Amino acid sequence: MRLVSIMINLVNLFIGTVLTILGLRFVLRLFGASDSATFVSWIYEMSATLLQPFRGIFPTQTFENNVVLEFSTLFAMIVYGLFGMLLIAAIATLTPDPAPAKKRK
Repeated sequence: MRLVSIMINLVNLFIGTVLTILGLRFVLRLFGASDSATFVSWIYEMSATLLQPFRGIFPTQTFENNVVLEFSTLFAMIVYGLFGMLLIAAIATLTPDPAPAKKRK
């Protein structure tokens, strides 16, 4: 049972980190954050690999003042979240539940 908890916690940590990075990217792009800022460029670099499979699926809307609405980032967040939920369900389902030992009379 302990191993199952550790595996589920690791999946939650990984998916939570991915969703946080993508969420920060979405908000920074939405508010038109400057690419020259170190933190902003770091978030963009970290999220570029995560977004690669989803590029080109949806159009990116660009508004005045460098405000960008990336639908592909939102879609990637949904897909990664669903993948994490499915992985956790698979771990919980496929891992045997140790039955308590029966006492002999």
